[in-house]
Amino acid sequence: MGDLILAEALPGFRSEEDFEQARLALGRFTQAGLVSPALAVRSAQNYRSLRSQGVTVRKTIDCLIATYCLENDYSLLHKDADFDGFKQLLGLRVVHP
Repeated sequence: MGDLILAEALPGFRSEEDFEQARLALGRFTQAGLVSPALAVRSAQNYRSLRSQGVTVRKTIDCLIATYCLENDYSLLHKDADFDGFKQLLGLRVVHP
C-alpha cells in the first residue's frame, strides 16, 4: 500500500470510526513510500507525454501513483478515469474492482 494511496483514500471517510477501520485494514498491507526525486521527474514527463496526446490528468498525485506502478511493473487497482490515459497510451496494467 503506497503512502500516496493512503493519503488519497483515508480523507474520504466521514466518521472517525470508519476512518479508523479503514486505516487499520489498509495498514495490514505492506507499506511503501512511492516518491523519489527521480520518480517525480518521470511523473512530470509522463504527464507531459499524455498532455501532448490530448489527455489531461487532473491530479498530480494520480500521475505519481501511475508512474510508480509503471516503473515497478505493478498493476493498479482503481476506479478512477484519470488512470485511463496511462493504460491506453503508456501501458499501465490495471485491475478494476
